[in-house]
Amino acid sequence: MRLLRFIFLFTSLFYAPSLFANEGDDKPEDIEFRRQSVTRLIFDESHRIPLSSLRPAKVIDLDLMHPELLADSSLRWDFEDAYLKGSSPQKRASSLRWVGGFNPFATYDLELHQATGDGAIAMTFQHASRGDRLSAGLQFKDGKPVKLTWNILSAGAAVPEKTWTVPPGISLKGLTLRAQMSAVGVNLFLESEGKSTLIGFSDFAKQMDLRERSRIQRMDFAIQTELQADAQIMIKQASSYLSPGSGQADIRAITDEEGRPLLEDGRLWLTMTLRGRALPHPLQGVFSLNPSVFDLRFEGVIVFDMGDGLFRNELASHLFRDSKTGEWRGWTTGFSALGGAGKTEEKTILGVSSTRDPRKGFSIMKARPIGIAGAHEDPHGIYDKEAGKWRLLLCEHGKNYRAGMWQSDHWDRGFTRLAGPVEMDSTGTMIQQIGAKRYALFGSADRKIYIRSYPDLGPVGELQISLPPWNEGNGSRIWPNVIPLPEGYPAPYIALMMDRVNFPEMPKPNWTYGALYLYHGHVLKKD
Repeated sequence: MRLLRFIFLFTSLFYAPSLFANEGDDKPEDIEFRRQSVTRLIFDESHRIPLSSLRPAKVIDLDLMHPELLADSSLRWDFEDAYLKGSSPQKRASSLRWVGGFNPFATYDLELHQATGDGAIAMTFQHASRGDRLSAGLQFKDGKPVKLTWNILSAGAAVPEKTWTVPPGISLKGLTLRAQMSAVGVNLFLESEGKSTLIGFSDFAKQMDLRERSRIQRMDFAIQTELQADAQIMIKQASSYLSPGSGQADIRAITDEEGRPLLEDGRLWLTMTLRGRALPHPLQGVFSLNPSVFDLRFEGVIVFDMGDGLFRNELASHLFRDSKTGEWRGWTTGFSALGGAGKTEEKTILGVSSTRDPRKGFSIMKARPIGIAGAHEDPHGIYDKEAGKWRLLLCEHGKNYRAGMWQSDHWDRGFTRLAGPVEMDSTGTMIQQIGAKRYALFGSADRKIYIRSYPDLGPVGELQISLPPWNEGNGSRIWPNVIPLPEGYPAPYIALMMDRVNFPEMPKPNWTYGALYLYHGHVLKKD
């Protein structure tokens, strides 16, 4: 009985609908959302989840902790202050020092202090037994950075090297070489004085598909160094970590099966897309937020397993915790079909599940198609207890994307259309209870967030937003992400939205947006 009372109390605290601002007469068209704060996470140090590192000040035995992988290396390594110094006093010398394991969705940094003479240093990702190697390198002359390189060795055969000139005015002192991996491609940055600049990029899935589990399990991350006679290089640190990247988008709350947001230890849980460059490159991220302030916390990433031996980087997910089984379930959009290495696939909506809580660290969820034909996007679903049906709101693909409501007796199969599609362009579909009723919300290309009745998608109105996350110069297809809150918070509703401003110098096509905007929602008092 004591255990049953605990379970009842736990369920009541996290899932009881009476806790949230959803039982009054509030109507979404009467709520004004006013902007409170904005931020864009660009490889922020405070949002890094560590994987591996070489930190000279913390190394006692270099050869044991970070062994030399070249049998005939003649490059000399010494510790000087908090740095690792490589030198070649008499002749040209090479080295390949192990740093850590390999994750194809991680970001890799090589932080340099200074250099003298001529040489090159690179972050190398290798599968020694297969003869596979990828390298992001920096060449320097007279201690100054001159060229960025990207090299691929596939099954022992070299792919033509890519090179980019380092922009003028960038010093090697305090410079960070950064490789943002996305399993099918890479973005290469230089960070100087806290600012990240995109220098180069590559898509390599046809030469090497880093989504293959059997491949990446046997790969290593190493520092490759080549110095001419009398040259030196001083390394501050090398590291790999999970990162929110240079832009975030597609925000929605993680919920229970009836659509109520999870609020645990005073924090909401949210999925966001960690934007890469184009559609094959993003990744599903997880964040948390104390909704009384704006303290976004990057918690982890999720990849998806369709049983074919690949880690898939799907996105635009809605996750829920099933209160009856405890299983984590949901829906995602199969964008990884666009990044395959010569494989014929079609983008589709996938049902996803996991017995492990996928909100922290690096998580893998099982995935399979739910049987809705078409390249649809942005699934958001609930279990409607009164109707005894699962309801799924999609952006249905046609000449453009338009919101449509589907339903089934099962969360992961058997869906048929119930209503729609609507007449206008749609994005970021969501079902949310406001006051005593549920509504369908979605963004649009015409700089509006539409409110529709649930479940028939009849016209209701538009969301009122003060200082919306768009202007005449930037697109407006944003996600509403309206969340009701319990009593005691500064506002009964918040909305966390994004803009669609791409990272500078990204080649087209690109979808690297955006910054994150927090809004407080209050019901307007009528005069």
